[in-house]
Amino acid sequence: MANHSLALRHQFEDVAQQKDASTLGMWIFLATEILFFGGMFCCYTVYRSSYPHAFGIASNHLEVLWGAVSTVVLICSSYFMACSVNSAATGYRKALVGFLVLTILLAVAFLVIEMSEWYLLYKEGLMPGVNFTYKGIDPGHVQLFFCMYFAMTGLHASHVTIGIVILIILAFRAYADVFTPAYYTPVEISGLYWHFVDLVWIFLFPLYYLIARHLQG
Repeated sequence: MANHSLALRHQFEDVAQQKDASTLGMWIFLATEILFFGGMFCCYTVYRSSYPHAFGIASNHLEVLWGAVSTVVLICSSYFMACSVNSAATGYRKALVGFLVLTILLAVAFLVIEMSEWYLLYKEGLMPGVNFTYKGIDPGHVQLFFCMYFAMTGLHASHVTIGIVILIILAFRAYADVFTPAYYTPVEISGLYWHFVDLVWIFLFPLYYLIARHLQG
């Protein structure tokens, strides 16, 4: 068994106090993330209200099936992350490692799907910048749609990547038997982060892939 007195930082009286402080810190961090993403969602809403036809045309170039598969993959990863937290809380080390690995694999699968779609959009000439070669109706505002799409999905993908790094570290620590029912705070607060990442995508998917697709060019 690991000596969990080593996990207790000197500024805390006990592990329980450290857990409460860590959880509060994560919620504060997530609140700042909500403000950050919230600003981008507000920008999307304003532009979509201003240029609904162009955004509808642009949305038709996204593959709904890929977006739906990505959504299912992330929801499954969130489920396995919850299983990881439960395994840590109940002291099942092997299950904890297994569920963390499954979460990592699903996260990687999500990134592969996302980057594949980015590549197809690039090949289609829809990546904003010098590569943008769209010649249809209202190309300026169609490009605006894809500027926001790549910015928001790229930012989300960066959060997924950070999450993968965190989960890999947790998996190695879990394999080394660092966590027990008395100490699994890193797993728990990482779970909060991962659920937030999944929740952001659940908002991104309908906004970009589903809304206004009936507006054809």
